[in-house]
Amino acid sequence: MADDSKTFKKGAAGAIGSYAAVGDSFTEGVGDPGPDGALIGWADRLAVLLSDRRPEHDFRYANLAVRGRLLDQIVAEQVPRAKELGPDLVTFCVGGNDILRPGSDPDDVAERFEAAVADLSGSIGTILVCTGFDTRDVPVLRHLRGRIATYSAHVRAIADRYDCPVLDLWSLRSVRDRRAWDDDRLHLSADGHTRVALRAGQVLGLDVPADPEQPWPTEAQRLPAEVRRDNVHWAREHLVPWIGRRLRGESSGDHVEPKRPDLLPL
Repeated sequence: MADDSKTFKKGAAGAIGSYAAVGDSFTEGVGDPGPDGALIGWADRLAVLLSDRRPEHDFRYANLAVRGRLLDQIVAEQVPRAKELGPDLVTFCVGGNDILRPGSDPDDVAERFEAAVADLSGSIGTILVCTGFDTRDVPVLRHLRGRIATYSAHVRAIADRYDCPVLDLWSLRSVRDRRAWDDDRLHLSADGHTRVALRAGQVLGLDVPADPEQPWPTEAQRLPAEVRRDNVHWAREHLVPWIGRRLRGESSGDHVEPKRPDLLPL
């Protein structure tokens, strides 16, 4: 079974001179806007950590992820480009949007996930894969916890078969705090993305500058009326539009292009 023993030896990440991120909104960085409004996200932050370990910052990075993409779309659009670029490292964190769809079958999604990993493994030296988050404390999504757990178990088994390092988001306890999530409760906040990047760095054998499990500052207890008010605001501003897009067959990623389609220096 894949576990934290399947990490790079310390210093080995310095051999990674190029990195391409493949995925959906999680990897694009939704929820983590920079000062200019451009998205950052955990993958960009991981790229900085990897670049810092290279001599004279000899490092190139591409981010092919697009919000809203389903697994088959990612396989059709992003996987061929990742193979064409041929980086030392690909992060392949996909399938979350499929699992959220009503009636989805995690076994079926996992079969298609494995086919993509097998395809990538023929030309990519290292493929880092991600489990799902534990949604037990997330409104609306908590009822999908069993489905996400099943898919995550498949991801770990596939990682074993193809010798992939695993970014285990399920066990990252610090992101269970509400401050790790954006107002829409579907995407990480800047702090959440930072903690995921630090954990990914650890998986790749880096000496990261902070502990991703560092405790959050003490927060004043929220009154029940405040919680109810926040829930109503969230449902009106985020949940209803999200449901509406799915009923209309629309995606938040329609007409969105990858933010870094080429391997370029940071």
